[in-house]
Amino acid sequence: MAAEVIGIDLGGTAIKLGRFSEDGKCEQSLTVPTPQPATPEAVIQALVAAINTLRTAGVKAIGVGTPGPTDAAGKIAKIAINLVGWNDIPLAELLEAKIGLPTIIANDANCAALGEAWLGAGRNFRDLILLTLGTGVGGAIILDGKLVTGHQGAAGELGLICLHPEGPKCNSGNHGSLEQYVSIQAIRRLTGLEPKELGELAQKGDSKALEFWQSYGKNLGIGLASLIYVLTPEAIVIGGGISASAKFFFPAALAEIEQRVLPISRTGLQLLLAELGNQAGMVGAAKLAWQMLNSKG
Repeated sequence: MAAEVIGIDLGGTAIKLGRFSEDGKCEQSLTVPTPQPATPEAVIQALVAAINTLRTAGVKAIGVGTPGPTDAAGKIAKIAINLVGWNDIPLAELLEAKIGLPTIIANDANCAALGEAWLGAGRNFRDLILLTLGTGVGGAIILDGKLVTGHQGAAGELGLICLHPEGPKCNSGNHGSLEQYVSIQAIRRLTGLEPKELGELAQKGDSKALEFWQSYGKNLGIGLASLIYVLTPEAIVIGGGISASAKFFFPAALAEIEQRVLPISRTGLQLLLAELGNQAGMVGAAKLAWQMLNSKG
C-alpha cells in the first residue's frame, strides 16, 4: 500500500482533516466541529477519533496546523488563539502517544503558505511570501521551498511590521503596524463598513469605495515594499476574506511596489491571489508531514 499522511487544520469552530498521497492527491477528507469549550483534553479526544476514522494502514505521519505560534521543533502549541486553556501544550507528543505515528505541528498561517506553495498559487515558485488579509494579517515566508520559522518558531509575523510609527496602537505593542491599515478591523475603523460592502459598492462604481480601495492598495504596497527588500520573493500570495476585492486594490499595490522597490529586487515578481481557500491549512499540514517523513527517510 502506498504511503499517505493526514493533514489537519485545527480551527476555533471546525477541524478539517484530509488523507494525502505524496503527489498531493486528497484521498479522503472529513470535517468535524471543534469541541466547545475547546480545552486541550476535549480537542485531543476529537482529533484522535477523527484521525482513526480516516486512518488506513498506509498512513505514516500526521501534520497539524494550529491557530497560534508553535515552538521551532514543531511539537508544542505555545498559545492557541480561540481555544481555551492552550498554553505550552505538547500537542505533537500527546497525539503520538495516542496514535503511534510521528506528528508535527505548525502555525496555521504557515500551513496555509505551505499549502499554496505545494498545490496552489505558489506551486511554480521556490521563494514566496503569503499574506492573509482577515480579522488580523497573518504571514508566512517560504525560501528555497522551505518554511522559515526562525530560531524560536515565531518568524513570519508579516502583518506586524511598522507602516506608520505614529499610527494606531497594535496588540503587539507596536504602533501603526501594517495590520492596523489592511485588516478587517482596520477597514471597519477607517470606513464604518465591512470589506464585503465596500467590494459591492466598488463593483457598482461608487467613487468613495473605489477611492478607499486605492488608498488600501497603496498602504499594502508600502508594507510589501519593505518585505520585498528583505526577502526578494518570486511571488507574493494574498489570501484571506479581503482578497475577494483584490481587483480593486492590486493595481494600486503594484504601482506602489514599482515606485518604491529597485528593479533588481523585484525582477519578475508576481502578486497573486491564493487559490486553495479554506483548504490551504489542511493541505499545508499534510505537506509538513511529508517533509518530516522525507527528512527522516
